[in-house]
Amino acid sequence: MRLRDLREDSDITQAELAEHLHIRQNTYSQYENGQRQIPLALLIKLADFYHTSIDYLVGLTDVKTPYSRH
Repeated sequence: MRLRDLREDSDITQAELAEHLHIRQNTYSQYENGQRQIPLALLIKLADFYHTSIDYLVGLTDVKTPYSRH
């Protein structure tokens, strides 16, 4: 997953991102470290937050630009 890189590139702490997602910081840390699976609803929020696609977040594509929505 690319969560840590995206967060660090955005100069955001885990605590700040966890607050935005309405979860605890240690829960977000577990997502970022692969210790816990991220629920789909949070993946969607993260993709929106970073203006990218879920495929990019999970490493299925190297294209950072989100898909166009029709």
